[in-house]
Amino acid sequence: MRVGIIGGGQLARMMALAGYPLGLDFDLLEPTADACGAAVVRHLAGDYDDADKLAELARDSDVVTYEFENVPVAGLTSISGQVPIFPPIDALSTAQDRLKEKRLFSALEIPTPVFIPVDSRSELEAAVKHCGLPAVVKTRRFGYDGKGQYVIRTEADIAEAWQGLEGQALIVEQFVAFQRELSIIAVRSTNGEEAFYPLSENTHREGILRVSVPRPQHPMTKLATDYARRLVEDLDYVGVLALELFEKDGELVANEFAPRVHNSGHWTIEGAQTSQFENHLRAILGLPLGSTELNDHAAMVNFIGDAPELPTLLEIPGVHAHIYGKAPRPGRKVGHATIRMPTEKGRNSSLTSLCELAGETPP
Repeated sequence: MRVGIIGGGQLARMMALAGYPLGLDFDLLEPTADACGAAVVRHLAGDYDDADKLAELARDSDVVTYEFENVPVAGLTSISGQVPIFPPIDALSTAQDRLKEKRLFSALEIPTPVFIPVDSRSELEAAVKHCGLPAVVKTRRFGYDGKGQYVIRTEADIAEAWQGLEGQALIVEQFVAFQRELSIIAVRSTNGEEAFYPLSENTHREGILRVSVPRPQHPMTKLATDYARRLVEDLDYVGVLALELFEKDGELVANEFAPRVHNSGHWTIEGAQTSQFENHLRAILGLPLGSTELNDHAAMVNFIGDAPELPTLLEIPGVHAHIYGKAPRPGRKVGHATIRMPTEKGRNSSLTSLCELAGETPP
């Protein structure tokens, strides 16, 4: 079986590496010549909306998937009659628009911050007044890793936010003073089989995920699973989906969902019996899903900008390195390391050492 992937980053790379032991083959459509996924996958060089390349990808694939949210929906729609596309296009379209996303959460009775759509400076001022300070103004589309958003802490910040975002469809959200950032990863197959990974506790800095630690005993696991199940069933979803949540005063508030394999699930590569990448492939090909149970005590640390020296990194007990082959650049995800240890104490000790090496603060 051959899987076509749109997007050539590290998620495509790890998807292919998970699929080769299953006997799968892969093509990826990606405009960048040195994309890290192209090192391990047959590369179709072309834009994501290149009609000829999309048609070639569809012709050669048994199923098409994608590794990031900003894939042009029109391009996928143009080949939807030729090849199955998972996750579904409707799910992608919803995730691309923060207003549609928040309205879906509300319709499914999944709590969200107060949110208001904004199209003018006067509407922005009114929305901030309604939500109270601090508030967050975001572009409805194309936000990622903290891009396209401002935190408004005083009325004076409104002018700067409007100047930076003017001309784009916006949404204002009430600021959530959360105690923890959490995510849950769900997977649903073409035959409706579902599985859920343990909740992950996540640490972000500068809008970028830095550390993820699975919390299998978290008291809100059942509620988070229920919210994720509502989402995948309403969307008639196929593949892996990540639901990002805030924990605040004993409640869960939905932030956003990602219709793809997700950074907060990288620990599953060594830390779970079946990784999110393998389960995504199983799901979109209609194969039985694998167990999402933990192997041991696990964690993940991202490398942002540059990766540590490999000999020093591998000295840390229980560490497994994943270096993406990207050139160093500020703010760029160039790799990550997972930890798998037989005891929680050992995991925490290695996590502290790994965080210090990566310049991050242990959770």
